[in-house]
Amino acid sequence: MFLLLQFFNDMKQDIKRLVKQARKSGDYFTELRRIAEEVFSKNPTKIAIQISRHLYASEVYQARSLATYIFGMTSAESKLCLDFLRTRVSKDEDWRVQEILAQAFDRFCSDAGYELVLPTIKDWLSDSNPNVRRAVTEGLRIWTSRPYFNEHPEIAIDLLSKHRGDESEYVRKSVGNALRDISRKHKGLIKVELKKWNLAEKTVMQTYKLASKFI
Repeated sequence: MFLLLQFFNDMKQDIKRLVKQARKSGDYFTELRRIAEEVFSKNPTKIAIQISRHLYASEVYQARSLATYIFGMTSAESKLCLDFLRTRVSKDEDWRVQEILAQAFDRFCSDAGYELVLPTIKDWLSDSNPNVRRAVTEGLRIWTSRPYFNEHPEIAIDLLSKHRGDESEYVRKSVGNALRDISRKHKGLIKVELKKWNLAEKTVMQTYKLASKFI
């Protein structure tokens, strides 16, 4: 019993220290990622998950951002962490947390294997929450720099293009910019895709202007 109490007291102190450390990081994502990597490498997965849950309960957005990074690092091992990212973190009102959600999803894909998680990628892209959809379109940029999509750029283009008329401008901008990125190396493929679009639709035209920037 004593050892258990000591464990929880130590964890409380760790949480306080991490919140303070996260707050000091300001808006520097690289520093938050570094702290998250430290937590992840020094603790068993189960403990890292507990720490991240406590951090996410904080009112300090940097602490929630740090938690989001850790959830991304543990999500390939824990479906509960991936679900937490999708159902809880995606509803966070701070845009900086949403930026890290995108990075966390890419970390999941990288750890689990992009080809192997294609069903998950498609599932997230079909979510009703635009933050979930954007976590994919933005997180995997540059798509064709990622394994599997590097060898199959046409699949990346198809997945993104299906959201050219997304109801969320937030998502459309991400889609357009992601296709623009791909056009640097695969101009011909993007040209072929863009010719299929109905530019009479205002939303599609907005995406088109971004996607065709380098064509």
